[in-house]
Amino acid sequence: MSKSVKPRRKKRLGSYPFVSVIFSISLTLFVIGLFGWLLIHTNKLTEYFKENIEVQVYLDRHITENERIIINKTLSSKEYVLKSGQSPQISFITKDEAAKKLIGETGEDFLAILDDNPLRDAYVLKVSPEFQGEEKMVSLKKDIEAIPGVFEVSYVKSVINSVNENVVKISFFLIIFAALLLIISAILINNTIKLALFSQRFLIRSMQLVGAKSRFIRKPFLLRAILHGMLSGILASLLLFLFINYANNKVEALKILQIQERIVILYAILILFGAVVGYFSTLLAINKYLKLSLDELY
Repeated sequence: MSKSVKPRRKKRLGSYPFVSVIFSISLTLFVIGLFGWLLIHTNKLTEYFKENIEVQVYLDRHITENERIIINKTLSSKEYVLKSGQSPQISFITKDEAAKKLIGETGEDFLAILDDNPLRDAYVLKVSPEFQGEEKMVSLKKDIEAIPGVFEVSYVKSVINSVNENVVKISFFLIIFAALLLIISAILINNTIKLALFSQRFLIRSMQLVGAKSRFIRKPFLLRAILHGMLSGILASLLLFLFINYANNKVEALKILQIQERIVILYAILILFGAVVGYFSTLLAINKYLKLSLDELY
């Protein structure tokens, strides 16, 4: 007896591999999201370093309490002093407190050897990031030293220059890398959609043959592209959310650097980027197939 041959299941004309398309786009958007998350942390870390640049203002030895208060008010009014809300970031350290701190760090009691504490009372102020350039710091130093009762102004010049130089380098690298990543991601999403629409080229031709106008043909494809792009962005955001929670549980210090508002904006960007790239990639592919002749379709 001859064995019956089971007929192979035929694919429906114009079948669209939406699962593979959404999966591919979601992974691409997830990679973009990871970089965006890294960028947020880098910016926050940079802000943290720049907001902790300090200047030590040493006072004259025999300054009166009233003169010290005047110096405090004068420094508080300066625009280059970092503000936290309405409060200027200024702290006062007495020479006795400075001595205890120095003894704790070095382990040597220099006060037992010397008859008098050689250190001075000082104000420590944080400088606003926009005034941390080399020339502005020199101007800042001269301005503070001109205040009556101020003996000397000191800051670590090499640290400030190093921070400024590294910020410029890191920013340049991140901008270049971000641009390349966006371009590569757009190309990958475009190729994914183009390959998926290749299977529907004959469906597009059939719609043309029955008299459908180009605008009518494009509309359902474009709407589907926007929907799939948004869905991919939502899935990528969900994956990123799970990854961020996992990373936060493993490294608690990451929570300090995170800004929830920016992360929510990042989720929205992923959804929007998926929809926009999906729309234009589909539009280009559809326009291409609408112009091809029947021989070129094969």
